[in-house]
Amino acid sequence: MFIQTQDTPNPATLKFIPGVPVMDSGTADFPAEDSAGSSPLARRLFQIDGVRGVFLGGDFVAVTKEEALDWFALKPSILAGIMEHYASGMPVVEASADDAGAEDEDEDDIVRQIKQLLDTRVRPAVAMDGGDIVFQGFDEGIVTLQMRGACQGCPSSTATLKMGIENMLRHYIPEVREVRAADL
Repeated sequence: MFIQTQDTPNPATLKFIPGVPVMDSGTADFPAEDSAGSSPLARRLFQIDGVRGVFLGGDFVAVTKEEALDWFALKPSILAGIMEHYASGMPVVEASADDAGAEDEDEDDIVRQIKQLLDTRVRPAVAMDGGDIVFQGFDEGIVTLQMRGACQGCPSSTATLKMGIENMLRHYIPEVREVRAADL
């Protein structure tokens, strides 16, 4: 197995691309070791000293490290952990780790439009950077989004929200006045 690595805009997060599908659909975010219960791969990576977060996308694994550590020291252990996981034959995720994609039949037309724009125009772009953005709510013109993976804590995430996503949503949906990051 040949695993490629790719930098992300977040210097604390590195994207690992194993060349095989990671998630069949959706994403899974494990911001801490105690949240990795449903993922044998995430549990294995959290056993490596210095791993602070694991995010699983369709074809990549984004790993966030402790700020004080160097990728030069961590990368070989993470690569070995990913290879060992795939060699074991265990699933990446044992159960559905992300219910954010569940559709609500009662949601209004504006919310459906927002979700569609996020799914078709925003999520593919942020996935290239090792992250994801999940819709949290729409109230009185304010869209609330949760940043995940490399996007969470990224120095450019505020610019992405304000200059990118907010401007795009306001252009297509006049009812949108502002976009905010969800409080974690």
